[in-house]
Amino acid sequence: MTTTKSKPKRRLRYKGTHPRKFSEKYKELNQELYVDDVEKIKLRGATPAGTHRPICVEEILEILNPQPGETVLDVTLGYGGHSTVLLKKLLPGGRLIGLDQDPIELPKTEERLRLKEYSEESLVIGAVNFKEAQKFLVGQGIGSVDMILADLGVSSMQIDDPVRGFSFKTDAPLDLRMNPKSPKFQTAANLILKTAEDDLAEILFQNSDELNAKVISHALKKHLPQTTIQLATAIRNAIPKVIKKEGDAPVRRVFQALRIEVNDEFGALESFLADIPKMLSKKGRVAILSFHSGEDRRVKKSFQGFLRKGIYSSVAENPIRPHFEEQRNNPRSKSAKLRWAKI
Repeated sequence: MTTTKSKPKRRLRYKGTHPRKFSEKYKELNQELYVDDVEKIKLRGATPAGTHRPICVEEILEILNPQPGETVLDVTLGYGGHSTVLLKKLLPGGRLIGLDQDPIELPKTEERLRLKEYSEESLVIGAVNFKEAQKFLVGQGIGSVDMILADLGVSSMQIDDPVRGFSFKTDAPLDLRMNPKSPKFQTAANLILKTAEDDLAEILFQNSDELNAKVISHALKKHLPQTTIQLATAIRNAIPKVIKKEGDAPVRRVFQALRIEVNDEFGALESFLADIPKMLSKKGRVAILSFHSGEDRRVKKSFQGFLRKGIYSSVAENPIRPHFEEQRNNPRSKSAKLRWAKI
């Protein structure tokens, strides 16, 4: 009896010399197979599609000073870049607890980390928002941890994937939810539809310091955008003189403001900050990366408040910024501010 061998499937090809669609960037989405190509992308100062480059890694290691046998809580696991570095310092005998609310990216990250043969004891993963971090620890029977890390930025995977609606580079449904499977949150399009014009203007101003909030709010209520491009177009048409002067900075601020409101990011951050001292052991330390003034103000206020109460023994007097080389090699790090506190 003769058997016929099935022909191997060829990868899909894209038109032109460069991939345009996210799904066509197969070399970046399959890093293990295209290591050289991915490295070339990084050397250009870009982040390979579907990945995230951890920021201030050396500075975080210096602040947290992880030792074998200790426990770290990473409340924003994301792509796992920071966690991978920390785990190497914790073993043998240590443990990392990684939390993330994104139901789309978390399984991918867990699969990558499990392939590195980290045991269930050394790596604990939870699908929760960081405002529920303390509740998660209690549920796991963990009384306290030695270190806490939070990276408050939107991950590059979320920004790069057009179906998530976090970017106006390509047209996509105006979503902006970190956890699109949760019934607690509405899409950005629905938020605009249901929010009164004055209230929407207040959201834009409070969440991103947008000075043209009232004009933009009026335009959004008039057009009720349903996609990312429709939102960007409505903003550009509403304030053409500002756009000519500032470029798309107002568009990015509006996206930021809507994303913060959709996901209740400030509320979650304030709950998390209040719980940090309850989760840290004696001589515990925490490091938090923020990416805009609203986040940084809340982190600074919380740290200084606990310092005055004698709960923290020391806190960062000023935020640490990524060094010049990191900002050049990873432009997405430019707005980052790192603050720390110690029990």
